Amino acid sequence: MDKAPLQLKIVLLGDAGVGKSSIVLRYVTDSFKTDADGTVGASYMGKIINFEDVMVKLNIWDTAGQERYHSLAKMYYRDANAAILVYDITKQESFDGMIRWYNEVKQNSNPNILVAIAGNKEDLVANENVPPENAITYAESIKAVYRRTSAKNSQGIEALFKEIIFKLHPEIGQQPDRNSTKLQCKDPKKIKKGCC
Repeated sequence: MDKAPLQLKIVLLGDAGVGKSSIVLRYVTDSFKTDADGTVGASYMGKIINFEDVMVKLNIWDTAGQERYHSLAKMYYRDANAAILVYDITKQESFDGMIRWYNEVKQNSNPNILVAIAGNKEDLVANENVPPENAITYAESIKAVYRRTSAKNSQGIEALFKEIIFKLHPEIGQQPDRNSTKLQCKDPKKIKKGCC
């Protein structure tokens, strides 16, 4: 495997507090923080996955959900290969916010962007306020990948990212992944505009 890795840019979008940063942290470092600080602007983490004949580098951008950073998100999803729209299954307003994020992405991004929806906080399913059938119906209507996830217990996280890779590059889905390599995390204060 001497070739340069296949680069994929994935951006996570959604309202504040839905668990975007926790999803990325769980996927890249297999850890979870109960007291995670809110993202300021955007943060970056990367991960390399080795399949049989292909090395894939995921450049993952976690954007801030607060309204004051909303306009900055365009800078990150405009040229992304995939957008993961995250909502909190215990908060209907976060699902409504996720729909607004989708409309914005479709207006301002690459027309071929792959959209995935993550119904996060599955570990709190006893407090669910967004009927699963509503989420599934919406995902089907926009032709999005849909997964229930829990960053806390890692449910659905690995499968979500693999499905995105396989949808973008079906030929890879037929090869086993040998191992994954974690990459660096960049301090959001030092992120350069236009990187990755």
